[in-house]
Amino acid sequence: MSLTRLILVLGFVSVFVFYSCEDTQSKKTKQPVVENEKDNSEQSTMTQKDSLKTTKKEKNNISKTTDKEPFKLTNANMKEFLLQYGKENPETLVRISTKFGDIDIKLYKESPIHRANFIYLVKQKYFDETFFYRVAKGFVIQGGNSDRTQMAQKRHDIGDYTLPQEPIKGLKHNRGSVALSKQWVNNPSNRSTPYEFFIVIAKEGAPHLNGEHTIFGKVVKGMSVADKISNVPVDGSEWPKENIFIKAEVIK
Repeated sequence: MSLTRLILVLGFVSVFVFYSCEDTQSKKTKQPVVENEKDNSEQSTMTQKDSLKTTKKEKNNISKTTDKEPFKLTNANMKEFLLQYGKENPETLVRISTKFGDIDIKLYKESPIHRANFIYLVKQKYFDETFFYRVAKGFVIQGGNSDRTQMAQKRHDIGDYTLPQEPIKGLKHNRGSVALSKQWVNNPSNRSTPYEFFIVIAKEGAPHLNGEHTIFGKVVKGMSVADKISNVPVDGSEWPKENIFIKAEVIK
């Protein structure tokens, strides 16, 4: 082989080896990049899974908070609640406002559950937009109810309960006495209905009611307003022909 051919052969071999090495190096360089992309994808997937787990956990916590039942009064919890409420809310003067004027009622501390119940309902705005819905001529006017559909919801929100009798020795149903009404059927303990109250209008009082209801207050101002209400026209069920709206507030 001539020297010239030998040089050409060696040159060709050198070029082949050089390009082969370059391609191998290129492959080695690219491989780790692909592996890193895979790692990043896995890491992203894990992050998304963790995020979903956190979101579900947060939703569960929110659901537990949202699902918590609001407080309602029952026969089981009302005594403890109202006695404590009475200690924290010692007010004894409530004003009942109507289109005929105001009626101020002094509440007796000697009937602590009934007093606290009345104060609680006033502060819960229960009586607002209720009526004096019964006018028994020359006898009583009765308030704390209405024929509106919202009334059932208001009572449902506050609770389904009754109050035990709290008789005050020597106290009678005289004119101006304020007492809670009661259910007359299936009520052997004479428990009071918490939502409805009545004011005795009769000049001679209502002695036949003595011992039947808890008298928890008396009218100290505005008896003339109560008399005006007692004279409004009524239908056959003693319901005033025009609604007599009530608004109640605690004075002191």
